[in-house]
Amino acid sequence: MKYRNSRSTILFPLLLAAGVAFGLLLGRYVGRNSTASQLRTLLTAAAQPSNKLSYTLSLLENRYVDPLSIDSLTERVLPMLIDELDPHSMYIPAEEMAQINEPLEGEFDGIGVMFNMATDTVIVLSVISQGPSDRAGVRAGDRILVIDDSLVAGRRIPQDRIVKRLRGPRGSTVKLGLGRQGIADPVEVEVVRDKIPIRSIESAFRIADGVGYVRLGQFARTSHAELVEAIGRLRGEGVERLIFDLRGNSGGYLDQAILIANEFLHEGQLIVYTEDRNHEQMREYADGTGCAQEMDVAVLIDEQSASSSEILAGALQDNDRGTIIGRRSFGKGLVQQQIPYPDGSALRLTTARYYTPTGRSIQKPYVAGHGAEYEEELWDRYRRNELFEADSIRFADSLRRVTPGGKVVYGGGGIMPDVFVPADTTDMTKYYLEVAGRNILYRYTIEYADRHRAALDGVKTLDDLKRLLDADGGLVDDFVRYAARKGVAPRPRDIARSRRLIEAQLRAYIGRNTALEDNGFYANIYPVDRVLVRAVECLNERKDD
Repeated sequence: MKYRNSRSTILFPLLLAAGVAFGLLLGRYVGRNSTASQLRTLLTAAAQPSNKLSYTLSLLENRYVDPLSIDSLTERVLPMLIDELDPHSMYIPAEEMAQINEPLEGEFDGIGVMFNMATDTVIVLSVISQGPSDRAGVRAGDRILVIDDSLVAGRRIPQDRIVKRLRGPRGSTVKLGLGRQGIADPVEVEVVRDKIPIRSIESAFRIADGVGYVRLGQFARTSHAELVEAIGRLRGEGVERLIFDLRGNSGGYLDQAILIANEFLHEGQLIVYTEDRNHEQMREYADGTGCAQEMDVAVLIDEQSASSSEILAGALQDNDRGTIIGRRSFGKGLVQQQIPYPDGSALRLTTARYYTPTGRSIQKPYVAGHGAEYEEELWDRYRRNELFEADSIRFADSLRRVTPGGKVVYGGGGIMPDVFVPADTTDMTKYYLEVAGRNILYRYTIEYADRHRAALDGVKTLDDLKRLLDADGGLVDDFVRYAARKGVAPRPRDIARSRRLIEAQLRAYIGRNTALEDNGFYANIYPVDRVLVRAVECLNERKDD
């Protein structure tokens, strides 16, 4: 039988031979582990992205057996990733951005009151003059009972939730039901929310003859302008020497620290420099236009003073400008840049280190990914007795620097003050700790303010406040009786030892319940604040030299 060779008959053995050859070559390539999945991997390897994290997220999004919310996964993974870096880089979710940035921006939309929840009721401590609440008739001492028809008094609502209810878009209205002394029924008011300035300078007043006191709570966008205004006003009151209190100030905007340092330094003096991963430096110098170049200054710092506070203190110390007083600062010498994401969140990423004019890095040691141990360092200082004895602090000789005036300074972990003042626990007796810890001391001042509201509303100056409080010579004794009614029995020996401390705190909290606000507080806490007392002494000693 004759067969005709068709085209398919001829091609089949050729294709078979080619297939066998390809299989042999592939077998030699993948060896004994050859499988269908390995073949797919081999064929698609060139298409895989080089970024393993991005590739994994893509696989999860497109091939995982169940539907996934990649955005939700990302929100959980990003903080874990950033936690493996230095202690100051951080991821900020979109819902937290406003809360974190607000103190730095210098304003928010709200009703314009300062309040506290000493018990389970919102108590208005002060009302911003000409602000929304002032225009609506809210008064210091009022209790906020109802917010927009919702009862808030007596319900132990967390303070942050009260804040959210009181704040809102500019121009919107909030209805308040107020409890007011002497009026039986709630007083109803409508407050139109408006822009409320946040002042970063918490207090500024003449504390002694020729000496001014300024306390800066945070380096916000308006801090430099606020300081210039405060110095101008204090000069008008005869102030020639200045105490600049940065205790507890954790930092803020770097540019504000530079601008403030410029007010005290002479032209050409180095303020600070930063250095990035490529060793590129940016240097900032004083331009000679400062308003306080000849003003003697003392800067107060403690273990909570960080970042921009340390830049300012280091700039003045390294230029032999003024006196640094208190305890060793926190030790943050890393610069962060805030990088926004499209969804409103942001990455606050460490991009450089900063150095004081003598070349000190004041960043304390850390191990990447060990944030808890880093924060524990402040407790280590306490355990080493560093808060009470300057000799407990050790610096490596390799970190030693010398200022132009011959002063020896050290890097490697915060700014060491020129004048060390230990933490003072001398008058903190068991009685004091109990009445303060149980909030009895503070609650007494609220009730005192209620009883004397008319007189306190008449206080316009620190002299007015002093006269009013001096006239009440039985303040401490009246408080002791109040504390006894609240369950804390008198301890005569403890009370005698803590009397100055108790009286100063009572006067300070009452002073804060006036239009003077924090000026009324710090002017009265001054006599028992050893750091502040020492600062006044130092400035007066320098004047006499």
